[in-house]
Amino acid sequence: MRDELLSVGIDVGTSTTQVVFSKILIEDMSSGFSVPRVEITGKEVLHRGDIRFTPLLSATEIDMRGVRDIVRSEYVSFGAKPEDVRTGAVVITGETARKRNANEVLKHLSDFAGDFVVATAGPDLEAIIAAKGAGADAYSLKHSTDAANYDIGGGTSNFAMFRNGSPVCTGCLDIGGRLVRVEGGRVTYIAENIAGLCSDSGIRLSVGDRADEPVLFALARAMSEILEMSLGLREKSKIYPQMLTGGRDFTIPSPIAGLCFSGGVADHIYSDAAGGAPFPHGDIGALLGRAIRESRAFSRVKLFTPSETIRATVVGAGAHITEISGSTIDYDAELLPLKNLPILKLAPEDERAPEAMREAISRKLEWFGVTGETQGAAISIAGKKSPGFHEVQEIARAILSGASKMLDAGHPLVVVSENDMAKALGNTLRACMTRRHPLVSIDSVTVRDGDYIDIGRPAASGSVLPVIVKTLLFI
Repeated sequence: MRDELLSVGIDVGTSTTQVVFSKILIEDMSSGFSVPRVEITGKEVLHRGDIRFTPLLSATEIDMRGVRDIVRSEYVSFGAKPEDVRTGAVVITGETARKRNANEVLKHLSDFAGDFVVATAGPDLEAIIAAKGAGADAYSLKHSTDAANYDIGGGTSNFAMFRNGSPVCTGCLDIGGRLVRVEGGRVTYIAENIAGLCSDSGIRLSVGDRADEPVLFALARAMSEILEMSLGLREKSKIYPQMLTGGRDFTIPSPIAGLCFSGGVADHIYSDAAGGAPFPHGDIGALLGRAIRESRAFSRVKLFTPSETIRATVVGAGAHITEISGSTIDYDAELLPLKNLPILKLAPEDERAPEAMREAISRKLEWFGVTGETQGAAISIAGKKSPGFHEVQEIARAILSGASKMLDAGHPLVVVSENDMAKALGNTLRACMTRRHPLVSIDSVTVRDGDYIDIGRPAASGSVLPVIVKTLLFI
């Protein structure tokens, strides 16, 4: 069986809103004697929409109608109708994810496709998605090394590091091209934390000042140095902690063997995309790109070319991969169906010991938090092929301990294991719970970081569960 799906990706970011249409080829890769397995075998970007500024009504509110008009116009430009689209993704990222009506915007856009992957991405998840779009995960896997990406947008710089294809570190800094804006030759806006950076760096800059290129380039260099500090390329200054998004620092676990940049600033890092113009977008993004390009510290790191720059996040529309999980599974039927659960995948080293598993689950759950709230996620493990009773107990206790914050927030416990152990693990999880939590334990399902999963109502007299894995596609 072969089929083609028209897919759409929509990214409502801090600075820009973008729409991309892709063609997804799917095939049934199973033999005639096994459960059908539909996989993605090809993908092609058909239409890259215009890059437009995200419309806002105020500093705290997105212009929903304005965003919807942008999306509608791209449908018209491409020549598609909503009913033509069979899958897709809407992602709200950066500072826009913190606007008070972000969830309303998601709902406002949901009728532009069937089953959207709808996600308000916090800075950690956004970093992972952008890094995959840039190809950092593929680079690390291909070269069996540690590779990283810095996605530098209008309001934030999101960092993600991969080891053999799996994320091992994320972080975010309040560094971006539109934190200082220029109009009519004058500085019209300076973000609060950037004002602090100016003061610390001895740079005199105020709203209303003439947009003096040498002064603003000095600021761009100071911003570049903050990025260098985060990677251990320069000693951290006193102002550095104030530039961390949410005040949370991150530590690079090992030397970076390869680094790339994505986001709106990236085009100005790899070349002089502005042709020497200092403020082509009414901000200092071009100057920031130039400062990074001329940085001696960054020249000590091996740079590679990303697959995408400004479109790293949006070149990824949802694709449906339907699988069947059964018959050794465990679930609470009243919990189903479950839709759009993000995947928290453990790396092999995370499963080497119960304590490592517990710590990894607890740490990675923070990636899915937005504005301090704990979101639900499906915990993905490889598991063991033929585990003993005590091994299953250790795994169950580690999962419950690591996921305690999520469970205390009222979210169900959903565990997806690759190996055939879901029934035993589910029964053991129930036995180890100090109080009852809704549970779904399924197996024989392979997922990746950045995926979302739907689990349908039971089929075949309750012996199997239909599963849809929605993969963010990074061309």
